[in-house]
Amino acid sequence: MKLDRYDFKILEILSRDGRITKSRLAEAISLSVSPCWERVKRLEKAGIIEGYSARINPDAIVKRTPVWVQIELKQHNAESFARFERMVAETDAVAECVAVGGGVDYLVKIAADSIDAYQRLIDAWLVSDLGIERYFTYIVTKTVKREGPPALSGSNESLI
Repeated sequence: MKLDRYDFKILEILSRDGRITKSRLAEAISLSVSPCWERVKRLEKAGIIEGYSARINPDAIVKRTPVWVQIELKQHNAESFARFERMVAETDAVAECVAVGGGVDYLVKIAADSIDAYQRLIDAWLVSDLGIERYFTYIVTKTVKREGPPALSGSNESLI
């Protein structure tokens, strides 16, 4: 699907304000409401817009201790990766996990109730059959930037 400057502007605006009205969105991109809304529906149908949600500040609900962990597995095969990834998917305290290259296998963000709770989780992982070779823990002391809307500036279209 080829996107033009109107499509990119719609994506930029909706990524910041998913609750914007149809008329305000149309006004912001200098189109009438019907063609603007047709573009939104086309972007949704193509899977470019996956859905709409609210950004929740978890610290406003319950204070958690964010911890980043580098994980290196003993074995580097599909079965070991699948076993580890299943465990991560089933662990509520895991807020995010990415597989990476360059010396470690995974970076895992854990939202722990406390440092003690984090350590108990890691201890349980170590005695289980996950095959963790080594791990490095990084306690977050300050959040500098939270995830925001995706940057669309890598496109060839101007977002101005």
